[in-house]
Amino acid sequence: MPVRDKSLVLLGLKVRQLREAAGLTQEVLATRAKLDITYISGIERGLRNPSLLALRQVAEGLGIKISQLVKGLDS
Repeated sequence: MPVRDKSLVLLGLKVRQLREAAGLTQEVLATRAKLDITYISGIERGLRNPSLLALRQVAEGLGIKISQLVKGLDS
């Protein structure tokens, strides 16, 4: 099993929390974000290191600003 970076794990947890709070499935978020469901799953599990463009797409899929998505991840 690959070693997961703490920042990526925290990002994944944040994405999952925001997605669930919005009442979305991974499939719906993937469709809204124009990303593959396996990519969303990988982000949520801390296995993917998404680019800035991918983070923007995820934020748009969640209906939030990218700053809300990454807020608090540096502490």
